[in-house]
Amino acid sequence: MGLLKTAARVSVASSVHGRVQRRQQQRWAAQDQMAAASAAPPPPPVAHAPTPPAGAPAAPAAPDMNESLAQLKQLGELRDAGILTDAEFEAKKAQILG
Repeated sequence: MGLLKTAARVSVASSVHGRVQRRQQQRWAAQDQMAAASAAPPPPPVAHAPTPPAGAPAAPAAPDMNESLAQLKQLGELRDAGILTDAEFEAKKAQILG
């Protein structure tokens, strides 16, 4: 009979151990879900231009379109007056338009 009593005790102990383990896993899962739900969502990323690293030369400012048009108009007048050749005009125009 000693062998049957031992087998019965092991069976009960194994069953209790399994239930305790499942209960703990459920509690831990619930705690993880609550922690995830209570955590504030991260703020949306701010859309801005990346800053150049320190010591990097600043990028030249883009020329104003009105300024470029005024320069092209002047070049056209100089070409029409005969001061600039067509080749000089085209070269300078390409330089202004970039």
